[in-house]
Amino acid sequence: MDFRLEPLKKERLAAFKKEMQAAFQQGAIEGFGAVEGEILPESHIDRSLNEAGAAAYEAVADGEPAGGAVVVIDKKTGRIRLDLVYVKNSVHGRGVGLAIWRALERLYPETEVWETHTPCFEKRNIHFYVNKCGFHIVEYFNKRHKDPNEEEDMRNSAYFAEFFRFEKKMK
Repeated sequence: MDFRLEPLKKERLAAFKKEMQAAFQQGAIEGFGAVEGEILPESHIDRSLNEAGAAAYEAVADGEPAGGAVVVIDKKTGRIRLDLVYVKNSVHGRGVGLAIWRALERLYPETEVWETHTPCFEKRNIHFYVNKCGFHIVEYFNKRHKDPNEEEDMRNSAYFAEFFRFEKKMK
């Protein structure tokens, strides 16, 4: 596979968001069957894209958009939050997710700690982060231990009521 990770171009922003939403929607369908409503509202993507220190990347595999990521960089602490990552539904199982992760690690070799999170129903993501990328589960958010940084609508969502937080220490 010919792969590259490049900064997201302004003209691809709308398609990037739609592709990300479709990937998140499919993940919820695989986890729950039929789902009601939009799993990843555009406002949540915009919040990540507009956060201080945010950088967005698009994955291109064999000349076609294949996924992407939004990271939030804190240069003072050496931490980077892998805020949103997706692989287009049409290219699952081709190694695009791992290629995205490896490219991000190469882009930010000075990172001390990577952090990300995923809902508990996303077994494929949990396997990916722990077994492929080397993350460790460090926190479990649920109705008795809520993520104080998450918006109220997400904390109370049936789909996102339980989350794992992961870290990968680099140094």
